[in-house]
This record gives sequence, C-alpha cells and structure tokens, in this order.
Amino acid sequence: MSSILRFRKLCFLQPTKSSSYDQKPEPQKNQTPPHTNKIDDKNYVVAASEENPKRKHFQKKAPREWRCIDSCCWMIGYLCTTWWLLFFLYHCLPPNLPGLYPPEPPGTRLRRQGVTALHPVVLVPGIVTGGLELWEGRPCSDGLFRQRLWGGTFTEIFRRPMCWLEHLSLDNETGLDPPGIRVRPVPGLVAADYFAPGYFVWAILIENLARIGYEGKNMYMAAYDWRLSFQNTEVRDQSLSRLKNKIELMYVTNGNKKVVVVPHSMGVIYFLHFMKWVEAPPPMGGGGGPLWCAKHIKSIMNIGPAFLGVPKAVGNLISAESKDVAFIRAMAPGLLDSDIFGLQALEQVMKVSRTWDSIISLIPKGGETVWGDLDWSPEEDYVCDSPMEKYQQKIDAKGNKTDNRIDFQVQESTKTKYGRIISFGKKESELPSSEIFNLDSKVSLNNATTSQSPASCGKVWTEYDEVSDESIRRISEEKAYTTKTLLDLLRSIAPKMMKRAEAHFSHGIADDLDDPKYDHYKYWSNPLETKLPNAPEMEIYCLYGVGIPTERSYVYKVSPPGRCKSIPLQIDSSANKSPNGCLKGGVYFSDGDESVPVISAGFVCAKPWRGKTRFNPSGMSSYVREYKHKAPLNFLEGRGLESGGHVDIMGNVALIEDVLRVAAGASGSEIGGDRIFSDIMKMSEKINIRL
Repeated sequence: MSSILRFRKLCFLQPTKSSSYDQKPEPQKNQTPPHTNKIDDKNYVVAASEENPKRKHFQKKAPREWRCIDSCCWMIGYLCTTWWLLFFLYHCLPPNLPGLYPPEPPGTRLRRQGVTALHPVVLVPGIVTGGLELWEGRPCSDGLFRQRLWGGTFTEIFRRPMCWLEHLSLDNETGLDPPGIRVRPVPGLVAADYFAPGYFVWAILIENLARIGYEGKNMYMAAYDWRLSFQNTEVRDQSLSRLKNKIELMYVTNGNKKVVVVPHSMGVIYFLHFMKWVEAPPPMGGGGGPLWCAKHIKSIMNIGPAFLGVPKAVGNLISAESKDVAFIRAMAPGLLDSDIFGLQALEQVMKVSRTWDSIISLIPKGGETVWGDLDWSPEEDYVCDSPMEKYQQKIDAKGNKTDNRIDFQVQESTKTKYGRIISFGKKESELPSSEIFNLDSKVSLNNATTSQSPASCGKVWTEYDEVSDESIRRISEEKAYTTKTLLDLLRSIAPKMMKRAEAHFSHGIADDLDDPKYDHYKYWSNPLETKLPNAPEMEIYCLYGVGIPTERSYVYKVSPPGRCKSIPLQIDSSANKSPNGCLKGGVYFSDGDESVPVISAGFVCAKPWRGKTRFNPSGMSSYVREYKHKAPLNFLEGRGLESGGHVDIMGNVALIEDVLRVAAGASGSEIGGDRIFSDIMKMSEKINIRL
C-alpha cells in the first residue's frame, strides 16, 4: 500500500515543461518593470513593484494534463484502501451483528438434528467441470507432465496457447487421442471440487457431506474424460468398469447399503448410459445382469439435468457462440474476428470443440414432438417482459407449496415460436410458417471447396472451409430450422464430426423399445430411446433451478465478408424486442437455470418416467424438485445461498439439505415429494408422447 502511494505521489510531483517559461525574454538593464500582472492562458507573472525593487518574480504553473497512469494509481489506491477497510471492519465488528456472518452450514445443522452418513455417495461431474492432466505430449509441452491442462489456474493458456489447444484436441477421425498425446482425467475428489481457484463446483456439497460423517471410504468422485463419447470412456480408460467396481466395493464395505448417485449436468446422461451398460452383456456391456441396479442403487439425484440436451450446444457447433460471445461481438465488433488483431479465437474454439464427441450428446433430443415445430412449442406462453419481477411476484404470492404453478395468459400474436431453434432473420423468427419460405425436406448442399485457401491468410482450418459460398447462401435461404431439420444442417456444415459422433449418440423418440436395435449403446444416453432399469424400489430425482432467462433459440445471419473469416454464420446481435420481450441480442430466452431450459431438465421426471410407462416399466418413483433463483444479498453470500444457476446451485442450501437427507436414508416423500415453481407440468401436458 505504501509503495503504491509513494508512486502516486511521484506522479503528481513530476514537473512539466512550459514553452512560455523557456521563451521568456530577459529584462533589459536599467529598465524598471511595470507594476502590473501579466496573465496568459497557461501562466501568470507578478513583477516586483517600484517600492520593493528587490522582490523576486514568482510564477505559478498551469495544471498539468491528467494522464492514464494517474487514473490507474488512484483506482489501485481506492481498491486497496477499500479492501483494508472492509477487512478491518469484518474482524473488529461484534460477531453477533445481524447479517455479518453467513448462516450455519446445512451439514452442521442436520448433524445436530441427528442426521448422519448412511448410504455411500457417488458424485458424477458434468461437461468441462472435471480436471484433465497431461501424461504424454509433444515437445512444446515440456515441464507439464501430470500438470492440469484443464481446471485449475489455466496459466498455460497464456504461456503457450497453441500448444495448449493442440493437447486438448482429440483425433478428428477416431474421437480418441491424437498420436503422441495422452490427456487423462484427474482422479479423486479434487477432480471437480473447484473449476478454478475460488470457483467451487462440488466443494460445498463435499464439505457438507463431510459434516455428517462422509469421507473417502463412503464418498467417491466418478471422474471421466468429458471430451469423449460415453462408450469411448470405457474403450480407452475403462471408466465404466472402474465405476462398476467402485460401486460394488462401496456396497460391500458399507454394510450392503445401496449407493446414492449424484450426477450433475451432462453427468446425468453419462450415468444413464452407465445403467444400460452395466446390465448389458459383454462385450458391449458390463455383464452385471438385469438386477444389478436394483441391488446396488438406492437413488439417483440428478442436479441440473440435461436429459434432453441444451440449445447452447447448437450455437457452439454452428458458430462457436452463445449469448455472451454475441454480446462481446456487439460491444466490440471485430475483436474476436481475424481482421482486427488476428486472434481467430472463435475459429480456434470451433476447431477444438468439434473434436469432442460429448458435445453431440447435448444436441436437443426428442425432435419436434418435444421442442416444437415452426408454429408451436411447449413454452410458447412464456412471457419475458420484466421477467424477474413478474416471476418473483407470482412465486411469492403462491408461496412454496408443492402444487404451485405459474400460468401466463398471453395473446396468440405474442407467442414465441421457440420451435424454430435457428432462424435467419428476426422477421423469419416471428412470421407464421405459411408466410416464410421453408423446405420441409433434407437440406442438400454442395460441399465444394471454397475459393479462398486457408493458407493464403494464415487462418485456422475448420470444416467450413470445405463448404462453398453457394451452400452458405442456400442455408440462409432455408429461413428457419427446427430440431428435425437441424440435424441435416449440422451434417451439411460438419460432415466429419457428425459421421463420427452419430455412431455414438441418437436424438429421436423410440417407437418400439423392445426393438433389438435399441440394445446398441448409441441409444443408451437418450431417455426417450431407452428403458429405466427394473428397480421398483429405486428413486430418481430431477433437481434444477428456475427463474433465470435461459437460451432457447437463435436468430442468425450470414457473417459480413472479411479477408480471413472462416465461420460464415453468426448470431445476429442486433435482433431485439420481440412482442413478449424474450428476444435479446439475437437470442430467445425461456425459463431455466441459465444453461438448461426447464423442458430439458424436468420433462422426463414429470411425464415419461412418472408412474409405470414404457420408459419406466418397473414404475420406480420419480420426483421434480425445483429451486427458485434468488440473487445473493451481499458479498458474504458468495455466489448465492439460494441460487438457481446451473453451477451455482451446487451451493444452494435447500438442494444440499435434500441431498444430505436422502443420503442419510430419507425417501422422496419424506423430503416433501415434488416442489414445482415453473410451468413444467403444463408444458408436459402439451407434449404428445406415447407412454
């Protein structure tokens, strides 16, 4: 602090030159200076009077120009002073002052009430939250053996960015390791407790589980390489076999107590895949038999589940964008493009992420039946004008009762056509389907090589470099795409990626689940193309946040021409102000947890898995428990004790308490059954699916 203040003082005392001083003429000899003041726009001179001829001239400098370094010094000084003041007050104020300290952790409170560890707990992380470390690499990676490339400090992004990107990429043909590179998941609880220093993922939940008696022998983090397709995690790392063996060991060593599984985000469909794999016969499956899940698993508590995919994955695959990237492009045009600084950031992101097969697992599943068509969608009545105020008022008015639901009455003209997951133009996203040109057939494009060679301007190669300008024009003329035609679009602009990934994932709805084709692993992670295990005593939960605007569909445009642009499509950030207020910056929003819309997180627990159906033949109990979002009141609450955000919900006190109670032996009915604040039940009724 003192060094900063001294530096700032030096900045203020640094003299500046003035041309009027340097050019001031010397007074002539024997000439009496006049008794006047001479003033110019920068200086003034006061001469000695005749009565006091020995009085010296004095001059005052003009105020010097304020510089950038001055602003920086003042800002640093203010920040440091404020921090020390808050630090002093925090430690000097009385400890019983209301609001000074956060509330008691739920684990401590429940332990005092007699809640203790009973069932072993398995945690399954989602996409990007698990750490990855280097075991073998190219010469540029010297000194990084067993150092984290993903998760942690991310310092290598700045030290050697191209080397970092090369080692995070997978082989574009096989979806496995490139030759000479081995990047593996970090094992143990540290794999996903913190994503970066100070940014928790599982850490708060792990800490509260420890408060009621959990430790390494009855708590396990099922780390896996989230970049791979789910079946390839077994092919390369035997991750599924390791998880099976660990659950069996925990079952035996904890008094034959069944396991409570807690997956998050993409981890929920990874574990859904595991349940089919573990019961399937070898060599494709784990050979556990049809009763393995019934014997070893008590409950599955899915947090922020992406059961039916997320529209965010679509924006990532088409243009490496989301609402945040589109906002940056709007505020600083050209910053992320090649023409200004040559960063080629989006091209690099697209090149790497398109080698990750796991992203294909997050493409919306269920087609137009679930996500809507050109004129209909289950969320069409959702209203976004002043969303937080209206939403909070309706929730507060109805309280926290189990059967509360929020109904919005809107006119037909204001209904948002969410079924058009991609629209080229704001007008095309709003007009009736009869008034826009659309081909209801497979998109047929000419994948001719573009005339511009990637090497001519040093740009990063993507599969767009094999798509002609004429093909891009025809894509944009299609005007609107639903989840049905979206897959054809992706096959046209990224044929290699889709050919590789679609061998591992499917996105439809099964007509006959007894058809032998559904025994293939590509269907195991789709809840609408597979059956739940024969385990009538097992419980399954959908736990997620609501009340946060969440990306649902996009307005696109053709990118303006540029010297080195290789991503010809981008979100039209100028598209705003739809009739119901749901369009902002080229993105249509609906209800959700900021990443996963409500329809994806809650539908399967609300309808296909509710009771005894063809998707749930044993009739296991399913519960929908929603957590309304509430922003933190002060900085002492961190990211929020009642947050409904996709990751921040891992610190939600109510959710942690639910997980702890179930792990300690409680059933779904004992913790309150369903708790619904959104319109998920009404939306589920609109979806016509055979049960």
